[in-house]
Amino acid sequence: MAGNGKKSSKRRWIWAFVIVLVLAGAGVGVRAALKPDNKIDPSKIANVDRGNIARSVVATGKIEPRSTVEVKSKASGIVKKLYVDYGENVRQGQVLAELDKELLEAQVRESKANLQAAQAAEEAALASLERNKVEAEGPDVPFTKAGMDRARQLNREGLIAKNVVEDAEKLYQMALNKQSSAFRTLAVSRAEIARAKAQVAQATAVLERASEDLRNSTITSPIDGLVLSRNVEVGNAVSSIVVLGSQATLLFTLGDVSDVFVRGKVDQADIGKVYMNQPARIVVESFRDKKFDGKVYKIAPLGVEKENVTTFEVQVSIHNPGNQLKAAMSANAEIILEEKPNVLLVPEAAVLYDKDRNASVEVPDVTAEKGRKKMPVKLGISNGVKTELISGLTQGQKVILQ
Repeated sequence: MAGNGKKSSKRRWIWAFVIVLVLAGAGVGVRAALKPDNKIDPSKIANVDRGNIARSVVATGKIEPRSTVEVKSKASGIVKKLYVDYGENVRQGQVLAELDKELLEAQVRESKANLQAAQAAEEAALASLERNKVEAEGPDVPFTKAGMDRARQLNREGLIAKNVVEDAEKLYQMALNKQSSAFRTLAVSRAEIARAKAQVAQATAVLERASEDLRNSTITSPIDGLVLSRNVEVGNAVSSIVVLGSQATLLFTLGDVSDVFVRGKVDQADIGKVYMNQPARIVVESFRDKKFDGKVYKIAPLGVEKENVTTFEVQVSIHNPGNQLKAAMSANAEIILEEKPNVLLVPEAAVLYDKDRNASVEVPDVTAEKGRKKMPVKLGISNGVKTELISGLTQGQKVILQ
C-alpha cells in the first residue's frame, strides 16, 4: 500500500509539471499574439538618393510644324504628272506636279492671234488719222482759191467765158468741203485709235493671263520642307484658286518639320509661372527614353473656359534637325520652372506634414516602440514624385513610404 502511494504522488508531480509547462507555453503564445508586429514591409522602404530635380508645368498636345503650306493651283485643268509623294523632302521651286497643257497652249495661241489682229487694227486707225490730218489741213484749198480768183479776173477782162469761172468756183468749194469733212472725221479717227489701243491692251491682258495659266500648270514648291500629304491622283480635275478661292482643289500639304512645336494647354493656376523663351523638355510616346529640348515661344493672352476650368494655349518650339518628330505625334512639354542638379532626393510618398505644414519622414528604428521613428526634415522643390531634401537626413538613409 505504501508503494502505491509513492507512485501516485510521483504521477501527480509529473502532471503538475506538465500543466505548468502548458500554461507557461500558453502564456508565451498569448504574449506573442498580443505583442504588436513592428516588422516593416520591404516594399515600403526607400532610400535617400542623389540626383537632379526640376519643378515643371506640363502642357500636353500634338507635334505640329512651325510652318505649314497648302499647295493649290492657280490654273484649272487635269493632273497629268505627279513628281512627289508624301514623306518626301522638297526644295523651294521644285516641280511637284504638272497639269495637262494642251488646252492651255491652244488658249495661248488664240490669244496671240487676237493680239496681232488688235495691233493691226490699231495701225490702220493710226494711218487713217494721219490721212485725215493731212486732209484737214486742206492742201488743195489755196490752189483752188487762187485758180478761182484768177478765173474771175480773166472773166472781168473778157478773156475767158463765165462757165470757166464757175468750174473754178466749183473746184474751190469741193476743196473746202473736203477739208470740212476731214475735220469732222478727225475726231472719229482719234476715237477709233483709242478703241484700237484698248483692244490691244485687252488682247495683251488675255495673252498674259493665258501665258500665266500655262506657267501655273506646272506646280512648284513654295518652301523647303516635307510633303505631309498628297491629295490628288493623275487624271483628277483641279480647280483654280483664283476662281474658287479656299474651295479650290488641295494638291499637297507641305511643312517645315526641321522646326516643330507642341501646342498645349496650361491651367490658369500655373500660367503666371510661364514666360517667353522658358526652357522645356518634350517627351514623345514614340521616344520614351529620349527627351527633346525646347523653349516657350508663344503664350495666348486670352484663356479658354471649358467645364469651369480656364486654360491658356502655350506653344513650345522644338528643334528637329533629324526629322525624328512627325506631325500629329502626341507629346508632353515639361516647361521648366526651376531645376537643381545633384541634390539629395526623398520620395514624395515618404513625406508627412503636420497641421502647421512642418515636414517629417519616418525611418526604420528597431529600438523604437513601433520599429520606426519620425525625423523632421527641410524640403525644397518637388516634381510630384520626388522632393529635394535640404536637411534632416543623409544620402543612403532609408525612409518609410506612407
